[in-house]
Amino acid sequence: MTQSAHPPQAITYAESGVDVEAGDRAVELMKAAVKATHTPQVVGGVGGFAGLFDAKALTRFRAPYMATSTDGVGTKVAIAQALDVHDTIGWDLVGMVVDDIVVVGAEPLFMTDYIATGRVVPERVADIVRGIAAACESAGTALVGGETAEHPGLLRPDEYDVAGAATGVVEADELLGPDRVRPGDVLIGMASSGLHSNGYSLVRRVVSVAGWSLDRDVPELGRTLGEELLEPTRVYAADVLDLARTFPVNGGRDDDAGATGQGVRAFTHVTGGGLAANLARVLPSGLTATVERSTWSLPPVFQLVSTLGNVPLADLERTLNLGVGMIAVVDPSIADRAVEHLEARGVPSWVLGSVQATDPATVGSGPDWVQGAKGVDGGLVHMAGDYAS
Repeated sequence: MTQSAHPPQAITYAESGVDVEAGDRAVELMKAAVKATHTPQVVGGVGGFAGLFDAKALTRFRAPYMATSTDGVGTKVAIAQALDVHDTIGWDLVGMVVDDIVVVGAEPLFMTDYIATGRVVPERVADIVRGIAAACESAGTALVGGETAEHPGLLRPDEYDVAGAATGVVEADELLGPDRVRPGDVLIGMASSGLHSNGYSLVRRVVSVAGWSLDRDVPELGRTLGEELLEPTRVYAADVLDLARTFPVNGGRDDDAGATGQGVRAFTHVTGGGLAANLARVLPSGLTATVERSTWSLPPVFQLVSTLGNVPLADLERTLNLGVGMIAVVDPSIADRAVEHLEARGVPSWVLGSVQATDPATVGSGPDWVQGAKGVDGGLVHMAGDYAS
């Protein structure tokens, strides 16, 4: 091969678009927030190759099952980037990951995060991680490690994406799920804080076609459109676990709330796919959950998406949470107390339906009926009636 008489200009890593020093500065800016999440079981500090967690903490469990989940935030990051506000997107990430673990009754132990960006801006990365850390603290979860990767040429300088994974633990005989659900059980809905982190491809398309800007004041929302769309996900982990511990299914209490079989049976996290599809995942075959739409009104942001985009109700219901971010399936004897307990913890809650044995003679067809979802051959969900005005 013929070599040029004039060698090319020296090409460095920095000239290629990767700033190692910026990554180091980002770590320094986020270090205190990450350390604040560390429990006594976290071994070592920030910056190791692996996050370490002392497994002796598991000796208090008789027969532990490990639970794990991973997720991202989706296209909601485009809203954060457009508004140049990055300290809330971490709440969305933790909510999407940790609240999937607690639905089986698992205590989240630790979490790791991953941020890919076109250009490392230390302050921006630190804002993202501070949000993750604050949400981890609220969930009682240690943030034990993470990675920030600079991808010039793949992502534009101000673009980024976030993902995370978490691990938790639950006693085998306290595992919540479909096998505990019984006919007569009651559905408790827990209010979402808004859109959470699902359906943003639909929402962003609606906003784009309507020609609305993110700084537009929207009277029915009481703030700008961008502020509403960036509202962080409610993290339910601590509240859900407290409810399950207060009303357990396996005894340990003096009143009937803790008698064997009476208490919290299951939870479902209402994320991608909507309420019915996610509820069907925690129902056993042969049971039908009837969700009474009349028990709540659609919050303003969902009404706005519906009217602004002329979005069919069936599409709204299989895309957005419509104001319900988490559902508890409970024994009817503790339903009222469960609602009171959640309300006392600041989580607006209400009875939104019940569970019955499936009667083939009454099963209908169409979008109001959902059978199983995401590979789960579960029970049937019937979305009944109309939403309250």
